[in-house]
Amino acid sequence: MPTEQQRLEYLQALGIDAWISRRKSRKSELDLSEGVVTAGSSMPDWELLRSAVASCTGCLLHEYRTQTVFGVGNLNADWMIIGEAPGAEEDRRGEPFVGRAGKLLDEMLRAVGLDRSTVFITNILKCRPPNNRDPARDETVACCSHLEGQIELVKPRLILAVGRIAAQALLHSNSPVGRLRGRPHFLNDRQIPLVVTYHPAYLLRSPSQKRKVWEDLCLAKKVVQESLT
Repeated sequence: MPTEQQRLEYLQALGIDAWISRRKSRKSELDLSEGVVTAGSSMPDWELLRSAVASCTGCLLHEYRTQTVFGVGNLNADWMIIGEAPGAEEDRRGEPFVGRAGKLLDEMLRAVGLDRSTVFITNILKCRPPNNRDPARDETVACCSHLEGQIELVKPRLILAVGRIAAQALLHSNSPVGRLRGRPHFLNDRQIPLVVTYHPAYLLRSPSQKRKVWEDLCLAKKVVQESLT
């Protein structure tokens, strides 16, 4: 977990005026050394799901992938971060949100006292679309059972939908991120709170939107804290 000084530095990197919270998240009191996904996870349900993803041929994307990108993080996380699809570096390394966008996502999480060991990070798609194009509908449909399985196993208190593709797919909406952010939604009949924010890759192109992302993260943190009381 980042120190208070590190958190302030991350806020500064995001272009956010620093503030010091007088409340500690209960998550920081938990033992975060347990329940982290690794390649050799011994949990049967997770291993079955991981195996199903690795061998999936449900759409044509399996013909182009180097490997599937399952997801990483804490198996019992309060926060579940869901993005769009793997890019070239993710396809090579087998981990979501790496590279410049991944580093910015790390800064976003650290600004609210989190990191990759405290959340679970995955994507709508587990295989990279060629040339990083947007996922096709049939690809999203073919991959939805894998994401559903991850949500069932993690049982998060909050889902953070990162970017337009993830938000629209999860909420079955055609609305832009600007209209979906700013308030909690709920995922189907699961009643899992869902907060929408901009994708880190978008922030790299439009840094002026970082303030809005900070507001989204504060909303997400508030939703989780309220669920813990």
